Amino acid sequence: MLKVGVFGVGHLRKFHLNNWKEIEDIELVGFYDPDDANAHEVEEKYGLKRFSEVKDLLDKIDVADIVAPTNRHFNLCQAAIRRGKHVFVEKPLADTIDEGRQIVNIAREAGVKVQVGHVERFNPAFLSVKDRQLNPLFIEVHRLAQFNPRGTEVSVILDLMIHDIDIILSLVKSDVKNIYASGVAVMTDTPDIANVRIEFDNGTVANLTSSRISMKKMRKMRLFQKDAYIGIDFLAKKTEIIKLLQPEDANAFSFDLETRNGKKTIAIINPVTKPVNAIKEELKSFVESVKNNKPTAVTEIDGYLAMEVAHKILNKINNNSIMV
Repeated sequence: MLKVGVFGVGHLRKFHLNNWKEIEDIELVGFYDPDDANAHEVEEKYGLKRFSEVKDLLDKIDVADIVAPTNRHFNLCQAAIRRGKHVFVEKPLADTIDEGRQIVNIAREAGVKVQVGHVERFNPAFLSVKDRQLNPLFIEVHRLAQFNPRGTEVSVILDLMIHDIDIILSLVKSDVKNIYASGVAVMTDTPDIANVRIEFDNGTVANLTSSRISMKKMRKMRLFQKDAYIGIDFLAKKTEIIKLLQPEDANAFSFDLETRNGKKTIAIINPVTKPVNAIKEELKSFVESVKNNKPTAVTEIDGYLAMEVAHKILNKINNNSIMV
């Protein structure tokens, strides 16, 4: 049985604590949080022991679940890894590129498992298509959210867009060639809305728009490739595929379309999306990686690469900043 300690019991605590309690072969040992109000509430609601020192909790566990604010990720990750503990850490991996690089290095030296909480990898809409042949040439993304003071210690790039950066990097197996970006700081001191164009060495282009000051919510990704269009709605948890009809698509809705190259038969497919709890699935995946000594679904290197692109975007925006 793996013994788990939670570091940080703020906004995300209910999602992590509730899910840890439902995963087999897991013992929740306790938590660490310097905020007395958060701590008292968790003690009362969950009956979970509070540890006043990070090292005291680390001495009692096998796995550290780090859900603290981003600016505390590095110190907590470093303390856990250097004691040989496996680490699940919420995204982004760290506050700075240098901190992220150090986490990658010390994790490699220690030989422990690290998984970064890029939860959209476990969204049922993405899961329904991730095993298909996805070779996008053009990607369009819109991630819009209503304003919430929580999470505004970082820019919209590290708060929201990094989800899509991670997904795109997992799909496009190529190095980034160019980045063009613009952003506006409206409600905070960092960009609250941003538009980004990423060009890859293999010719793929991704256009991303993220906003945390929108009137409505949207989390959509559209993939365009030689033989298909794939629309992924992370919010509605639905996926649509429009493609040239293939033998394996015999049961799909289809229609004929006249083109310059003759008649083409088009299939419209709506893959079945299973109702899964994405946070629970990512934690279960991490547990399986630890137990079976296999790579995690989103490694510390994946987390670092997403951070690296995010910070390159921020540098582009800062060089051409618009402040309101």
